[in-house]
Amino acid sequence: MKASLIHQIALTLVPNIGCVLAKQLLVHFNGDAEQVFKAGFKTLCSIEDIGEFRAREIKKFTDFHLAEAEIRAIEQFNIQPLFITDPAYPKRLLNAGDAPIMLYYKGYADLNTAKIVAIVGTRNNSDYGKKTTEKIVEELAPFNVLILSGLAYGVDAIAHRSALRNKLSTVGVLAHGLDAVYPFEHAKMAKEMMTGNGGLLTEFRTGTKPDRHNFPARNRIVAAMADATVVIETDTKGGSMITAELANGYHKDVFALPGKTTDIKSKGCNELIKKHQAGLITGASDIIQLMGWEEVKPRPILQRALFVELTEPEKKIVAVLEQQNCMHIDAVYTATGLSGSAVAGALLSLELQAITTSLPGKIIKLL
Repeated sequence: MKASLIHQIALTLVPNIGCVLAKQLLVHFNGDAEQVFKAGFKTLCSIEDIGEFRAREIKKFTDFHLAEAEIRAIEQFNIQPLFITDPAYPKRLLNAGDAPIMLYYKGYADLNTAKIVAIVGTRNNSDYGKKTTEKIVEELAPFNVLILSGLAYGVDAIAHRSALRNKLSTVGVLAHGLDAVYPFEHAKMAKEMMTGNGGLLTEFRTGTKPDRHNFPARNRIVAAMADATVVIETDTKGGSMITAELANGYHKDVFALPGKTTDIKSKGCNELIKKHQAGLITGASDIIQLMGWEEVKPRPILQRALFVELTEPEKKIVAVLEQQNCMHIDAVYTATGLSGSAVAGALLSLELQAITTSLPGKIIKLL
């Protein structure tokens, strides 16, 4: 396993071999990154678009110590590496030609859940943008949508916080490594996302700084992972417009919130609508209808009475799950502060009482 991971990470480090060519190599070698480095020079040369120059780059690559250092960081920061052949890798990304072959993830959200909506917008939102974002997320809550964004100031942060408040899964896609949170003011929110039914995702190794050129690369993951991208407020240039353009290029649905023609924060949204690059929406009902989700039975809102028969550990677990609805068992340990044996015993009792159930991937859910 470790040897495979070393070669998988190493493949992302070879100069002049980007995501597209790395995937071509993996297709040729049946997904085995180790075979890429073991292959002979002539074999590599014969692969389409590789040629002598890139084959030489692969053969002279010796920086495996960097991959080994990354594995140590993965262990230190409890990061989950997701190679492109991993079952947990976001399957929607596979439709993007420039999808990263390696992702790094911290959290418990299902990256292949049934419905994913990206919400993006300006870092300097108006009160109109804030209230509309909150209302859209609240109205999407009964449909169990995963909210995707970039953890940035403004609309991104509002979308994440609204998702947490409405007990929806939410994932932040980062333009840096998982050893830090940028901006640092969002560290508390990021921790809440990671310990709940959410997470943080990036293609960048630990130690990677949030350099400017990383953000457009981050935006392509947001655009490709989402079923629909919603642009709340933006000028005609910026990350949100890039994300919308990328989403259109991936043949994904794009929606935009209209605004006053005199409002600079709405110029980008109005332009997307005017050029038929985004559908006009005024609320979540438009998204639900246009995505064909109106026939989906909404998730019932939990109105749970206090279980007076429950033991103290059982009450703690139920209280935590009422905040998140479903959580990974490790997150239950963290949130309740109970010992492993106490959690195990309480969960068994709760399941026998038909209060909770265990889902695949060690996810605990309230019934």
